Amino acid sequence: MLVPVILSGGAGTRLWPVSRSAYPKPFMRMGDGQSLLGKTLARALRCADAAPVLTVTGRDYYFLTRDEYAQAGADLDRLPFLLEPAGRNTAPAVVLAALYARDHIAPDATLLVLPADHLIRDNEAFAADVGRAARLAQDGWLVTFGIRPTHPETGFGYIRMGEAIAAPAPRRSRALAPEADAVQECVDCTCAAEATTAAPLGRAVQAFVEKPNTQIAEGYVASGEYVWNSGMFCFRADTLLEVAAQVCPDVLAAAQACHAQATSHESPVEYAREAFLVQPDISIDYAIMERAPRVAVVPATFDWSDIGSWKAMSSLDAADGEGNRVYGQAVLVESANCYVQSQGRVVAAVGVQDLVIVDTGDAVLVSHRERAQAVKQVVERLRADNHSAASVHQTVHRPWGSYTVLEDAADCKVKRLTVKPGHVLSLQLHHRRSEHWTVVDGVAKVRIGEREFLLNRNESAYIPMETVHRLENPTNTDIHLIEVQCGDYFGEDDIVRLEDRYGRVASR
Repeated sequence: MLVPVILSGGAGTRLWPVSRSAYPKPFMRMGDGQSLLGKTLARALRCADAAPVLTVTGRDYYFLTRDEYAQAGADLDRLPFLLEPAGRNTAPAVVLAALYARDHIAPDATLLVLPADHLIRDNEAFAADVGRAARLAQDGWLVTFGIRPTHPETGFGYIRMGEAIAAPAPRRSRALAPEADAVQECVDCTCAAEATTAAPLGRAVQAFVEKPNTQIAEGYVASGEYVWNSGMFCFRADTLLEVAAQVCPDVLAAAQACHAQATSHESPVEYAREAFLVQPDISIDYAIMERAPRVAVVPATFDWSDIGSWKAMSSLDAADGEGNRVYGQAVLVESANCYVQSQGRVVAAVGVQDLVIVDTGDAVLVSHRERAQAVKQVVERLRADNHSAASVHQTVHRPWGSYTVLEDAADCKVKRLTVKPGHVLSLQLHHRRSEHWTVVDGVAKVRIGEREFLLNRNESAYIPMETVHRLENPTNTDIHLIEVQCGDYFGEDDIVRLEDRYGRVASR
């Protein structure tokens, strides 16, 4: 049984201002309108057949991820979630997934670990390579996928490949009839000799190599013996746990304790925060793959990009005659080799070259293409200044829907709210602001103090400070409202939640 494990999250720094900590790269929309997470799910479902697909993600991303899966038409009943209460590295995430698979799916389930922020377009070649990796995993190998380098990249780790690994000899089993001594051949092979002459499934890993400088990377590419480390893996759950017990017992022990203290063993599985934070903050590469005795690499035949920068993003699609790529509304005059992305507003560029220009409505990035990696320094400065643009967009997603900030002034704040069918905001009050709600479309169920009533389109309600209130959508279509806040402070930490369907704490 092949069980994909999707790892989804991230800090949202290298692709700011589109990617932010509250809406990281997996949720970014590509040119076809589909998110990277949605594309990863589609690949996973294609490989999984009827098996479940696990998703390991942060608790804050749970409802957003469910919405993404629902929009893709996926059956949520076969998509268990493992929810992390805080950010951690990949080793804890993968070991926890292996423990879950061992206890709830099958100890010998083959796990296919897929980061949610990779772009792969050739799904047929991907499925074929996964098939090779799965065969190696069933034979006890820990498998990674290597990407044939197209240039001397200094931002990736490399894998030095060793000897080829042939397909294992076909298994033979006793005939079902008890009186027969004959053996029954594997239906996929006719003899062991054919297996030995078949194309190898992969190659043994000689070494994992850190990110090189340009000169060393050029040598790696020229040798043909090195591939980029993609961060995708395939192994049996029981094999991974056995190897972890040998090479990183501290990681395994901490994960086992965390697994045992999970608040629920039904999806979504939530881990106790204290037990989760005890786990070492270490990648699966360092903790297991680089120390394991039998590690193989399948050189990928599929295309691959981790879209790690705006320069990489700008290289995904064909350019026009001047080398420009434009998404959204833009006017370029006497400009060349530029990437422009705009959400709503018109961007004009005159007499410029080799620029990345990204406009999200509340923030604008202008960078030289070769310096696009340095955008993370912008995010660091925004965080140091406690600026909201480091983490959230104008449109902020919530479990019940979303809101878009239309105006944020010293004396008022105006939002447009969208509440999904059947969802309800928390029962809450505010100490430092009053609110006015006006329904733009739909019918809302409102509680203000002890009163409950319906608010129809073009009707308004007033909520004084210190007054308990709640908003609900009792219909089967979205409702849209304008919320005007008046007071001297409009931060989200002025929300005092008394009841909440989604388990959020008062200050969230």
